[in-house]
Amino acid sequence: MPIKKQILNHLEKNNIKYEVLNHRKVYTAFDASQTLKVHPQEIAKSLIIKIKKDFYMVILGANKNIDFKKIAQKYKLAKKNIQIPSEKILSNKFKIKPGSAHVFGSLYKIPTIIDKSFTNLTSAVFSSGSFTESFRIKLKDYLKIEECEIFSFGKVKKLKINKIKPKKKVTKNKTKKTKKPKNKGNKKPRKQKNKKINK
Repeated sequence: MPIKKQILNHLEKNNIKYEVLNHRKVYTAFDASQTLKVHPQEIAKSLIIKIKKDFYMVILGANKNIDFKKIAQKYKLAKKNIQIPSEKILSNKFKIKPGSAHVFGSLYKIPTIIDKSFTNLTSAVFSSGSFTESFRIKLKDYLKIEECEIFSFGKVKKLKINKIKPKKKVTKNKTKKTKKPKNKGNKKPRKQKNKKINK
């Protein structure tokens, strides 16, 4: 699934320099960071949420999760009024598959909110709506073409890293070779020389 032409046209129309990054098929921003060997905080995680009856594009680093409590406080709502729409709703409303949302809320005709800490980066890797291609642009360029509401709502997620146990060295017991005892009984008797007897 190549990068959407809509995204490339949007970038080129606004004279934004970009770098297309090819990678293996991934479905999450964190997986993209692993395959591209980029720190998760430099990868934009994009998802669509619903606040009451309105949809919003949310952007934050792949090293963070959304703190729904902070968003609720920002909009002076109860936390229960903020939801992540079902796959069926996203498919019907925005014609997107799970994990394939790009980062431009304006193209979906919805407002965009971005975590404040993410805007401190010089550049970042963004989802293009493709599972095999992303793109890198400067943060200032993204903020120039995408009108965002900026505030802090990301919380660092605890990543479970499986520790690899060092392999135990297997020491082979060296068996000493024992010399077989010489069987003296098997020795051939020496022939005795007949001595001449002087008569």
